Amino acid sequence: MKSSLKDIAQALQVSKTTVSWVLGGKGDERGISAGMQTRVREMARKMNYQPNLIARSLNTGLTSTIGLIIPDITDSFYSEIASNLEKAAEKAGFYVMIGNSESNPEREKHLIQMFKSRQVDGIVLAPTKISRSEIDRLMDERFPFVLFDRYYSEIKTNYVIVNNEDSSYQLVRNMVARGCRKIAIITTNSHLRTMNMRREGYSSALLESGISLDASLYGEVNFSDYKEGIFPVLDRIFRYNPDVQGFFFTTHILCLAAFEYFHARHISLSGYKFACIHGMPAFQCIAPSMQIARMPVEEIASEAVRILLKNIEYRQTHADEVFPPEEVSLRCTIY
Repeated sequence: MKSSLKDIAQALQVSKTTVSWVLGGKGDERGISAGMQTRVREMARKMNYQPNLIARSLNTGLTSTIGLIIPDITDSFYSEIASNLEKAAEKAGFYVMIGNSESNPEREKHLIQMFKSRQVDGIVLAPTKISRSEIDRLMDERFPFVLFDRYYSEIKTNYVIVNNEDSSYQLVRNMVARGCRKIAIITTNSHLRTMNMRREGYSSALLESGISLDASLYGEVNFSDYKEGIFPVLDRIFRYNPDVQGFFFTTHILCLAAFEYFHARHISLSGYKFACIHGMPAFQCIAPSMQIARMPVEEIASEAVRILLKNIEYRQTHADEVFPPEEVSLRCTIY
C-alpha cells in the first residue's frame, strides 16, 4: 500500500505540514530541528514514501528538477561535480537530470532546449563552445541558470569559478622554488577564459622569477582528441628543448595523457617535475611528488545549487524582475 504524508505524520505524531516542509527541503527555513528532520526522512524511507511529483508541480509551479550540462561525464572532475551537486540538490528536495555535451556546441544547445521542454526549474552549466546568444537568450527569458568552471568576463550573470590565475601562479612559483627554470606548459581550449587565466598565471610566475617566456615550451592540444594530440606536442617540446626540467598542465586529463606518452616513449618520470590543475587518485602512485591545485568540487557544487535555488525562488516571487547576478570565486588547495 502506498504511503502518504499523512501516514508519516501519524506515525511520528507530528503535523502533515511539518512532514511536507522537511521532505520539501524547507526544514531549516521553517525552524524544524535537525533531529526531527532526520526522524521524518528515516520514517519516509522506512515507509517507502514516494512523492507525487505531478501533484507537487501543480501546487507549486515547480517540477523540483534541475538540469546539469557537463562536457564529459567520464572526466573525474565533472563526475565528482555531478555526484556532489546531486547530493546538494536532494537535500533541498530537488532531483538532477544530467546531460553530456561532449564539448559540442550544437549538442549543448540541444540539451538546453531539451531540459527546458522537460520543464526543469533551472540549469547548471559548464559551457564549452556555446554561443553568447544562447546565454543571452536564457537571461532574456529570466530562466534560472548558473555557470561553473567556465567564465565569460563580458557577461554579467551567475558564476561559480575558482581563482584559476592565482592557482596556476602558485604552482609554477613552487616549481621554480624547487629548482625548475625550464618549464613547459601544456594546455587546451584556448578560446576559454578559464584556460587563458591559467596560462596567465604560468606566465606571471615565470616573469616574476626572472625567467623569459619561451614559445617553444608552449603546447596546445585539441580537446576533442587530446590523447592522440599530446604526442606530437610533447615530441616537439622535447625536440627543441631536450633540457626541459618540468611540465605544467592546465588540466588533469592532459597530465594523465602525458604520463601515457612518457610510458610509450620509454621516458622516466623521475627526471622531471610536474604540476597540474586538479588531480586524480592515480597521480599519487604515478608521480607522488607532483604539485596539484585541488579543485573544491564539493563547494563548487553546493554553491551552484544554492545560487540556482535562490534564483528559482526569486523567479517565483518576482516574475517580472531580473535576478541580481551572483559571482562566487573559490580557492584551490595546493598540495
